[in-house]
Amino acid sequence: MRMLAASSIEVTTSSEFVADSSNALAQRYVFAYTITISNNGGVAATLLNRSWIVKDGLHNEQHVEGAGVVGKQPRIEPGTAFTYTSNALLPTSIGSMEGSYEFQLDSGAIFRVPIPRFSLHDPAAIH
Repeated sequence: MRMLAASSIEVTTSSEFVADSSNALAQRYVFAYTITISNNGGVAATLLNRSWIVKDGLHNEQHVEGAGVVGKQPRIEPGTAFTYTSNALLPTSIGSMEGSYEFQLDSGAIFRVPIPRFSLHDPAAIH
């Protein structure tokens, strides 16, 4: 049986400011982010848990932990990818997110894969 190294799971991110749902006067800035998790290894892996660090423009941190993503614990087969979109709400027009996913192999082995830091920002806030 081939083992899957954490480096065989690739996480790519993108984000965008959702102006229609945001309100600067109420300090409510909504961001949509899309994550693609690709399994470039030789064995399937099931995403069990997520762990996020969400930072706003005032350097406040919020830690978010939970089972799966968007209500699912996807099993990602070799050579396939799972993509989902979610959102984040910040009190500032800029921020960032980073974290990790916990995966399990059929053998029971558990490993973590980092989620690279990505920016959340209102394009009008960047000079």
